[in-house]
Amino acid sequence: MSRPVRVLVAKPGLDGHDRGAKVVARALRDAGFEVIYTGIHQTPESIVQTALDEDVDCVCLSVLSGAHNFLFRKINDLLKEKGVTDMPLVGGGIVPDEDKKKLKKECMLEIFTPGTSLKEIIQFFKKNIKPRSLSH
Repeated sequence: MSRPVRVLVAKPGLDGHDRGAKVVARALRDAGFEVIYTGIHQTPESIVQTALDEDVDCVCLSVLSGAHNFLFRKINDLLKEKGVTDMPLVGGGIVPDEDKKKLKKECMLEIFTPGTSLKEIIQFFKKNIKPRSLSH
């Protein structure tokens, strides 16, 4: 039997609005994922360190502050600096379509914006997020 997929849900930056992140974290947990939630006001460095310490399979970032371009890229860069290339990043929040397209090409597996149903998010995770190899 395989282990549950481990997902880190994180709120980088100064954005203090975490209701959406908590709702998604609970929905993923209820759907059988193992979820670690960091809380608000996390630095990119602390998020990456937690992802490594908790040996997660995916990092899910929630940004409503408009700093998504910087924060998503910074976390991706920090993971690469640590040699981690098999830990997908998924985002959520207020992300304009133009930014969403660029970020998905550069570093994000997917970005969910307001109005996305929890069912759609869960289906995406079940289809696209798998346990990482134990040899990483």
